[in-house]
Amino acid sequence: MTPDEMKAIVMSFPGAEEGVSYGRPSFKLNGKFFTRLRGEDDSLVLMDVGFDEREMLMEAEPDTFHLTPHYKDYPCVLARIGNLHPGSLRNFLERRFRKIARRAAVKAWDAEQAS
Repeated sequence: MTPDEMKAIVMSFPGAEEGVSYGRPSFKLNGKFFTRLRGEDDSLVLMDVGFDEREMLMEAEPDTFHLTPHYKDYPCVLARIGNLHPGSLRNFLERRFRKIARRAAVKAWDAEQAS
């Protein structure tokens, strides 16, 4: 996946906007951290990934999923965008969207996806 394809997927979620997190370009939703592209390794920070799931992902797809010491205590995983499948990205972001979006936005999004 290219950075442009990644950005199109992120911005397809209602309320997603470009922002800054810890001084770095990121994407937010309702003012909350949604995801960001790490310039250091062209990886996305994917939140709301449990520790067991993270270990399984890194073992199953080490060329895609990885971690740095900074993120070890957070429920997240890093994913190299060049190797990440667009459908997988959408699924990870949907999980985060459902957690941080307003209920009305989630309901409207669900209705749109069903039609």
